[in-house]
Amino acid sequence: MQGAFSNRRGAALYLLVWLILGTVLGGVIVSAFGAGWSNALLFALPATLVYAFAAGFSSHALCRAFPLTERRPSTVVAVLSLAALMSALLWTLLCRAWNALWLVLGVDWAGIALSVSLTELIFGLGVLLYGLSVVLQYLRIEFERARSAERRVLESKVMAQEAELRMLRTQIDPHFLFNSLNSISALTSQNPAGAREMTVQLAEFFRHSLGLEAHKKVTLQAETVLTAHFLAVEKIRFGARLMVEQDIADDARRCLVPPMIIQPLVENAVKHGIGNLTEGGTIRIRARRDGSLLRISVDNDIDDDLPAPRSNGIGLANVRQRLAAAYGHEASINWTRQGRTFTVELTLPAETTEP
Repeated sequence: MQGAFSNRRGAALYLLVWLILGTVLGGVIVSAFGAGWSNALLFALPATLVYAFAAGFSSHALCRAFPLTERRPSTVVAVLSLAALMSALLWTLLCRAWNALWLVLGVDWAGIALSVSLTELIFGLGVLLYGLSVVLQYLRIEFERARSAERRVLESKVMAQEAELRMLRTQIDPHFLFNSLNSISALTSQNPAGAREMTVQLAEFFRHSLGLEAHKKVTLQAETVLTAHFLAVEKIRFGARLMVEQDIADDARRCLVPPMIIQPLVENAVKHGIGNLTEGGTIRIRARRDGSLLRISVDNDIDDDLPAPRSNGIGLANVRQRLAAAYGHEASINWTRQGRTFTVELTLPAETTEP
């Protein structure tokens, strides 16, 4: 009962069902006992609605107090059977009192001849309706229990997914920091000013990355700003050998992506691509929104005499795992090599608000 009245739609549906039952009872009284329609409906509808509340609250309380999984079946059956009989008896007495009140008025359009057979019918119907109410209450309780269990399972999956994402994201910072410190160490003797500038840029990169760490997803615009700080660090190391081209569509900038999802790809491009070219090369970052999908690509020049970069490196593997954890089968990562160009393309849902 309380569950049915927990929202307006449930309350309206519950009352509608009982109004139909009251109308059916009135129709039976008209057809089987010769009463007029006004007499039958004035008797049946109010009495049925009163029983709807009484039987509903009673069955709800008893079903909560006597759960099927925690009580002996014989005890549950005995208690509910007694409750059904008592409720039906009280309802029958109420119907007789209600009918007597109308008969006192002495009008033709109200009151019915309440015979013994009709009284027995009302009592039996009261037992049947109470039993039906009990069945519905137990079904609702089991539905709520199943839904609660499903919610707990989903919450556990979300917590496990978040833990996995945090673990994968923590792989990135030490990996990049190790490479950057090695670069700073190499610059200290050859280019002290460059080493100092690289330290400043590295601090700026980590300041921004810590700001993004608190978010599950960030805009692509924020992600590209972080990538720009990373490339500023590498630019000090490589100088004119490292060139960057960026082409990000305006509608793509507003899309949400996991934090630091592009940086590992750019780092791979520097390490495995530009770092192996004496004359240097270009890293190209592109992003387009394609309907419900966001497509991001990072490609770089490579030495065509060297073997293809390993697809199982920490950078690509980390990105692949994070996409799978965040989007499941809705996202993918692919890489190709054509001549002197190595391309990594990400495809993921184009989201502008977190689901």
